[in-house]
Amino acid sequence: MAESLPEHERILQEIESTETACVGPTLRSVYDDQPNAHQRFMEKLDACIRNHDREIEKMCNFHHQGFVDAITELLKVRADAEKLKVQVTDTNRRLQDAGKEVIAQTEEIIQCRLQQRNITTVVEKLQLCLPVLEMYSKLKEQMNVKRYYSALKTMEQLENICFPRVSQYRFCQIMIENLPKLREEIKEISMSDLKDFLESIRKHSDKIGETAMKQAQQQKTFNTALQKQNNLSYGRNLYINNDAIPETRNEVILKQNLEEEEEHEDEVLTAHDLVDFSPVYRCLHIYSVLGDAETFENYYRKQRRKQARLVLQPQSNMHETVEGYRRYFSQIVGFFVVEDHILHVTQGLITRAYTDELWNMALSKIIAVLRTHSSYCTDPDLVLELKNLIVVFADTLQGYGFPVNRLFDLLFEIKDQYNETLLKKWAVLFRDIFEADNYSPIPVSNEEEYKIVISKFPFQDPELDKCFPKKLPMSQSVPQIYIQVKEFIYASLKFSESLHRSSTEIDDMLRKSTNLLLTRTLSSCLQNLIKKPHIGLTELVQIIINTTHLEQACKYLEDFITNITNISQETVHTARLYGLSTFKDARHAAEGEIYTKLNQKIDEFIQLADYDWTMTEPDGRASGYLMDLINFLRSTFQVFTHLPGKVAQTACMSACQHLSTSLMQMLLDNDLKQISMGAIQQFNLDVIQCELFASSEPVPGFQGETLQLAFIDLRQLLDLFMVWDWSTYLADYGQPGSKYLRVNPSTALALLEKMKDLSKKNNIFAQFRKNDRDKQKLIETVVRQLRGLVNGMAQHT
Repeated sequence: MAESLPEHERILQEIESTETACVGPTLRSVYDDQPNAHQRFMEKLDACIRNHDREIEKMCNFHHQGFVDAITELLKVRADAEKLKVQVTDTNRRLQDAGKEVIAQTEEIIQCRLQQRNITTVVEKLQLCLPVLEMYSKLKEQMNVKRYYSALKTMEQLENICFPRVSQYRFCQIMIENLPKLREEIKEISMSDLKDFLESIRKHSDKIGETAMKQAQQQKTFNTALQKQNNLSYGRNLYINNDAIPETRNEVILKQNLEEEEEHEDEVLTAHDLVDFSPVYRCLHIYSVLGDAETFENYYRKQRRKQARLVLQPQSNMHETVEGYRRYFSQIVGFFVVEDHILHVTQGLITRAYTDELWNMALSKIIAVLRTHSSYCTDPDLVLELKNLIVVFADTLQGYGFPVNRLFDLLFEIKDQYNETLLKKWAVLFRDIFEADNYSPIPVSNEEEYKIVISKFPFQDPELDKCFPKKLPMSQSVPQIYIQVKEFIYASLKFSESLHRSSTEIDDMLRKSTNLLLTRTLSSCLQNLIKKPHIGLTELVQIIINTTHLEQACKYLEDFITNITNISQETVHTARLYGLSTFKDARHAAEGEIYTKLNQKIDEFIQLADYDWTMTEPDGRASGYLMDLINFLRSTFQVFTHLPGKVAQTACMSACQHLSTSLMQMLLDNDLKQISMGAIQQFNLDVIQCELFASSEPVPGFQGETLQLAFIDLRQLLDLFMVWDWSTYLADYGQPGSKYLRVNPSTALALLEKMKDLSKKNNIFAQFRKNDRDKQKLIETVVRQLRGLVNGMAQHT
């Protein structure tokens, strides 16, 4: 009990010192203690409360008088307070009345100050926005006047400087959203301008190229004339036997070119003068600013490649006129002049490697096109003009730094084509000359006519002092052929000019082309002429004389070429002219044709023969056809007096041999079944006339009886039958000294059997006459012996 009292006091102290919210745990300890502790705690609590009440009462008793005094004083103050309240209320009323006006004015001032602040803020914001708006307005104006590069620069300023200051405003966001659209619009417009530019230069390429080629040609002509003027003192004499290469009037040409240079000095046009390149520059700058320069470069190169392919595609009929080639070259030159200009005035749009690649592609195509189309050209003048165009084309592009060696190599191929067309043209000229020739010596009435002839042809007349009129041995075609050969050399020389080749190479080209003319064209024309049916013996003789003189003139042609090229004939590599062999071959062909035509004429006379092979007695005179033949041969061989002796002798010997062979074939003809002794005697008379003709020396130069030997086979055969000397023939057969050495047993057998058949037919009653029987037996005996000889020869063979 005694222990719980201090505990209750402690709990009461905690309750008094602890906040009301925290008394729970303390009260709980009262119930957790000993039984009846709650009652005791309550008792203790009541005691504590009574103690506190007594203390409160003591305190109130102590302060009661002061409280009463304070209340008394407060009651006294209440009246003053009421009076003060009335005064304060009155004062407040009067103050409120006085402050109403001030309040109104103050509100007005506040409103003005607010408006002033707002205006200041607006001014500040407008000052910040106005430059942006002004610059955007400037951007729109630049777009309207198509100053796109400046517009892009303005956009950069807007984005980098202006927009960050006013980014909080909605109009700024709208502007920001519009800028990419404007950039795309600028790109599209620039690309459209570029497309228009590409279309423009495609249309103006030929004009640009034509101008560039014209300037290159003028410069080249001027330089050439100037060089010739400087070398005038080193000029050489080109006259050989009154034949000359017309000299160029250098001073006149130089003066004309100087005047042309002065006229065009202020009119020198460039690609920039003919085409406005600003779209390219503008587009390049725009795409560079937009950071898309690579796209622009790729597009430009792709489009130009397409245009290059179009430019390099020729028209199908380009080869028909020089204008077609000129337009083709002008377009190509214009294309590459533009590319060269773009290369030098822009940085990076195209490169030298790109232009070189494009040129190599174009060059291969150009060469293929020219090879194809030049092969269609049949006019040498057109081929020559094509060559001149190619030279100007190459010189023009070479001036812009493009390699053109392959073009000059191509010219050597075209030169062969040019030579072919020249050869065809000259073949026609030669044929016309041969057709127009009368194949008779050129008549010369006086010395003036003689000089005219020798001015055209280097004829050396050993009888120059002989009185006129007279005839020159060659016909009119000889000087004409000589002139045309020189004209051919001139034409070949024209192609060799401006090929940047040495004099040695030009000399070699001239000689080779001239050799082709002589060995192929002229030779072919001569061969065809000789083979023509209407060319008779007289014409063939004149052709042989003509070829002889042309052969002699070949050395003058070589001198002519030497004077053109100034290359000596003694130079190691100098080609020689093959005219000698050409004219020798033609002469041999003409000689062979003379032999053939003589034989054909002899055959024509032989066909007129009309022998009665069964006649009993001869007519006593030679046949008419044979006498006509001999008269023809005599007159023909008189024409051969101008031929070389060997040719005339060979012709005469050939004619006699052919006549002898034809007569022999006539006797041995299989269709001739029977022949009489009278017919043989008549035939013998004809052979005698042939022998007399041979012995009369129709052509001088034969030794002894050489010509008569052509008829020796006939003579021995006829003598054998006329004399009927079979015993001698058979006895001496095979002996070198035999009287009938040239009589072949088979020939004698064939003729004897023809006589045997006739004897059987005409002598039905021969067996009743002893002489006829003996003769018939002799013939049969001889026939058996001849057959034995023939069989022996066959077995031996």
